Amino acid sequence: MNHLYDTDLARWSEQQAALLRRRAAGELINDAEFDWPNVAEEIEVLGRSERSALASRIATIIEHLARLVVSPATEPRAGWQETILRARADIEDILKSNPSLRPTLDAVVAHQHALRLVEGVMSLYDETPRIPLEGIRYQTDQVLGPWLPGV
Repeated sequence: MNHLYDTDLARWSEQQAALLRRRAAGELINDAEFDWPNVAEEIEVLGRSERSALASRIATIIEHLARLVVSPATEPRAGWQETILRARADIEDILKSNPSLRPTLDAVVAHQHALRLVEGVMSLYDETPRIPLEGIRYQTDQVLGPWLPGV
């Protein structure tokens, strides 16, 4: 079974899911058929993936909120706002499926690493920020709520 895990993860997961369903239905299954270490690992990976997706969407929102505030560019603003709206909708879906992640929101928002990305992207376009990025900090309600900078 480990060989299949290493060579065809999709097939391995289908087989493991089928075994788990059979066991859940009451069928006695030889424990040797299960690949317990890798099943446990994949369950942990799933949890980390959901946390990572949440953090990624939050970073995207922070990045685009900051772009709206500091960038002198006028053309892409509607696109940045659209990206914020889409990421907020994605976060709603993630939290609906994973309500245990809700208490982590403040901590994720507090790590505003996306602001460094804004500085780097602006330099690619030879833009000078209208205000220093160091002074920008967003609160959770600004990131997740309907607020957009009025600039």
